[in-house]
Amino acid sequence: MKTPFAFGLLVLCIAAAVSLALLASSPQASLEETISGPISATRTITQNARLTGDVTCTVQGAPCILFGAPGITLNLSGFTITGQGDPATGCQGAFTGNEGGIHAVNQADVAIEGPGLVQGFRGDGILLANSSRIRVINVTASTNCQSGIRLSNLSDSYIESNVAVRNGNTGAPCGGL
Repeated sequence: MKTPFAFGLLVLCIAAAVSLALLASSPQASLEETISGPISATRTITQNARLTGDVTCTVQGAPCILFGAPGITLNLSGFTITGQGDPATGCQGAFTGNEGGIHAVNQADVAIEGPGLVQGFRGDGILLANSSRIRVINVTASTNCQSGIRLSNLSDSYIESNVAVRNGNTGAPCGGL
């Protein structure tokens, strides 16, 4: 009687160990932050993030979304990030330099993936500075008071299939990229 019970218990233990091993070796879903709606203070992302709806940004004098860690991706998922700029010109009076849509400064291996629209900021739509291995793909930047996508001191980066239209202002017609 003891032998079949012990054998069954042994089989059960082996099955449990194999199941745990399979679970441990299976790829884990990476954490992902979701973003939508109004943003009134700079949103610093430190893990992969994606838009799940349009964003209206009321942050003053600072970026709406800021990359706060290397090796992460912001997916715009077809949505729009809108700043406080005039809808026709991007500006309301003078530009506000740091009041941008998305900033990646002093970062490495980050990505902004479209499709998506970054519009109406009183600074740059997207600012990429002092960084390496940055990817920006399929993003439209429109009607921002400064550049649509500003590149400053980047290395080994991939900026492709983006559209920048109606950016800049009469005092500083810096425009697109």
